[in-house]
Amino acid sequence: MAKGRLTLLGFILFILGFSAICLMVVGVQLSFLTWMDYFGKLPGFLMRLLMIIAGIMLVVLDNTDFKK
Repeated sequence: MAKGRLTLLGFILFILGFSAICLMVVGVQLSFLTWMDYFGKLPGFLMRLLMIIAGIMLVVLDNTDFKK
């Protein structure tokens, strides 16, 4: 994948995970992420948290220069 695409994917994962957690606090859900709560509230929260962490990791790793 191109360098910009992985960064974009990381930002999308971060924004979706962060907004899903914020909306979960007020009792609203994003319709395409409701399947995460079928396993329970805690696993659903952990999957959203994992989305945030994976997004940050993608952005950092994609913008790291490993040749230096």
